[in-house]
Amino acid sequence: MDTSRRPTLKDVARAAGVSLASASYAVNGSGSVGEATRAHILQVAAGLGYRPNTSAKAMKTGRTGVLGLVVPDLTNPFFPGLAQAVLQAARRQGYSVLIADTGGAPEEERTAIRFLIDHGVDGLLWFPIDDSNPRGRRPAPELDRIPVVVLDRNLPDHDVVLADYALGGRLAADHLIAAGHVDIGVISGPTAASSARDRAEGAVQTIQRSARLAWHVENAFSLDLDPAVTAALDRRAVTAVIAGSDMIAIGAMRHLQTLGLSVPDDVSIVGFDDIPWAALNTPPLTTIDMPIEAMIGSAIETLVQRITDGPGVRSQTVFDVSLVERSSVRPVVRTEAGRNRP
Repeated sequence: MDTSRRPTLKDVARAAGVSLASASYAVNGSGSVGEATRAHILQVAAGLGYRPNTSAKAMKTGRTGVLGLVVPDLTNPFFPGLAQAVLQAARRQGYSVLIADTGGAPEEERTAIRFLIDHGVDGLLWFPIDDSNPRGRRPAPELDRIPVVVLDRNLPDHDVVLADYALGGRLAADHLIAAGHVDIGVISGPTAASSARDRAEGAVQTIQRSARLAWHVENAFSLDLDPAVTAALDRRAVTAVIAGSDMIAIGAMRHLQTLGLSVPDDVSIVGFDDIPWAALNTPPLTTIDMPIEAMIGSAIETLVQRITDGPGVRSQTVFDVSLVERSSVRPVVRTEAGRNRP
């Protein structure tokens, strides 16, 4: 065989002493071929350095064996972990993954979706920037051409996989109230995203029933705080804060330190997402954990089913969340004057 060219399936069949059909069955995991013969053919193929011609396979089957993943911001430590979960779950289903980062920009989101579809992905996992006006903001008509599963946003036209974000807000508020906190502030994530709205609403409603909502402000999912958020923290009117994400929570901790306040001695904080930084922060951050691996596994299974079986009744899968207790929350001690003191 000419070693300057890429080995073909015919080369594998010739070297293994089998028919072209048997070689094809073995490398594609299909057809009728004995296990011993299959193992022999695969060993020969590996020795020759044979790799399947995915372009030829795509032309024959109409599928590339590749999924697309669109995320809004890979600089946020939440998304690399999510992407890794997607890669692992897709690999178990026999798929590779192309990843596109939109940088939180709608035009880049449209470009990323079109790029992945134009490059022949069999299906798309999409973590949209927001869902504030899902029917009015159609990022790309090409989405109608392939199966799509949406993560984190409850878009009406696609299969969706979500967490129970309102439950997370309630768990955070209940934890602080059980620790004796009465004056509580809420920093929501961007309310253009339903997941951020649900987190905040679950917390606010619980606080209003059993404690006092000192203030409710909004911030990007970022360490950098908007002026309205820093102004709220500067008032020193709370003993506890619920943040819409761990990034926001850590940003709030940093600002409180500039005010000479300590977490949790002066102010307790609860985050959301349980990113790797949460456990490594000082103090380690109490937060709400989403079962990302289970959510991604469900999303991949749904997407592969749509690729294999075609369209079906829209599905909405919702996963429970849980509270992870760490050191950023401290019980309140009541003074003789009846005021709360952390």
